[in-house]
Amino acid sequence: MDVDVAVVLVDAFDSAACVRLRKLVVNSRARVVLVVDGLDERQLELVLEAGVRGIVWRRQATEVQLAQAIRAAWRDESDIPDDLLRRLMAQRAGRARGVEVGTVVAGRPTPRELRVLELVAHGLSTKEIADRLSYSERTVKGNLHDVMARLNLRNRAHAVAYAIREGYI
Repeated sequence: MDVDVAVVLVDAFDSAACVRLRKLVVNSRARVVLVVDGLDERQLELVLEAGVRGIVWRRQATEVQLAQAIRAAWRDESDIPDDLLRRLMAQRAGRARGVEVGTVVAGRPTPRELRVLELVAHGLSTKEIADRLSYSERTVKGNLHDVMARLNLRNRAHAVAYAIREGYI
């Protein structure tokens, strides 16, 4: 069985790191073990959505811990720290009870991003969208950038096509 396992060390996890992880998983088909200082619940969901098989806290990244995570990834198993699993379970349980946790689901644009995408689909410019929604142009550009980075979309047209195809607009 020929399986590649990639170990990725990330200093600061952000949307760009998430996009790079997703591309690594998709393009190389490698099973990825992420070594990181910390993740919040939203970032954890993005990491798991990207297809990461294992997570190792940087402060716990001993030879033994890394070897365990690499072996688990090679066997197509997950190796995630217990404290992260507990947080994820609590978050999912809160959602099941209808409690809004305030995180972004990796594959779904936020309501604000959807409003912006809908206006882009109607052909409005950044300035026109900003005026219509009472946002700054920078906020509109930021919303577009965030959704495109998170969902690995190339440009505005691709973002609109995705939103239409998924039934969001």
